[in-house]
Amino acid sequence: MRASRDIAAGTERIFELIADPAKQPSWDGNDNLAEAVAGQRVHGTGEIFRTTLTNGTVRENRVVEFEEGRRIAWIPAEPGHEPPGHLWRWELEPLGETHTRVTHTYDWTRLAPSETMRLQKARATTPDWLRASIDRLAVLAEGAGE
Repeated sequence: MRASRDIAAGTERIFELIADPAKQPSWDGNDNLAEAVAGQRVHGTGEIFRTTLTNGTVRENRVVEFEEGRRIAWIPAEPGHEPPGHLWRWELEPLGETHTRVTHTYDWTRLAPSETMRLQKARATTPDWLRASIDRLAVLAEGAGE
């Protein structure tokens, strides 16, 4: 599933908010992220950044797609475990120097049928939740500060 919105900010500013995990809790529309340690800014595929969820559990997020300023995607997993099969992707399309179309995708099609709890949560995730993250991101990117 996916959601898109045009934001009145350049791709560089928006991408910085997404590629720096420490900034992600401020725009998370699912209210699922509690924190991420500073200094984990993503620069390429294969990198792993850690986040702590609001329930206190930690996720290791492996970056599987990356193009600076344009696209980033990661697959979360519990520390020391293989990723269960869902992916979060952000794509930025410049619309001139001061506007950007932002598309947020959540792909859970590779979750195994045995992942019943994750499948339930994945099915409950709606495009509105994805849009909520984009809307919060827009407030930060279009505003004077973070």
